[in-house]
Amino acid sequence: MKLYFENWVQVATTAMLIGFVGFTLYSFMHRDSIELWGRRTLFLSVYGLLICCFAAARDGLDRTIQYSIDKSCEPGIFELISVPNMVGCVGAAIIIIAGLASVFCHKQSAREVLFFVMSGGALLKIAAVEIARILLLF
Repeated sequence: MKLYFENWVQVATTAMLIGFVGFTLYSFMHRDSIELWGRRTLFLSVYGLLICCFAAARDGLDRTIQYSIDKSCEPGIFELISVPNMVGCVGAAIIIIAGLASVFCHKQSAREVLFFVMSGGALLKIAAVEIARILLLF
């Protein structure tokens, strides 16, 4: 429980992650009745960026970067070159490329596919970081 509910940043991040997964599942379950995929993609982009900022603060990514530069502070929970950070970069690249493609695509069916590609990239990031955080307990 300490991993997810020790301070307000962890609580907020956990709540936002649960909300994100719920939003993605709701979109998948009701995909036949959704008409405006561009709005969902925009919301996913903004909400995903907010979650990434909170997760980076929760995990001390800023301290990890500072530590790798001049060792003036204690590092965060992950090393700079680590599996969660590398998978996070790949997931971010997937999200950015699909998001940009969605801007230039005008067919709702293509935007739907790109929404789920973005969601998949975000879920990949979430899974990698959360599994790594749990494994740090052992």
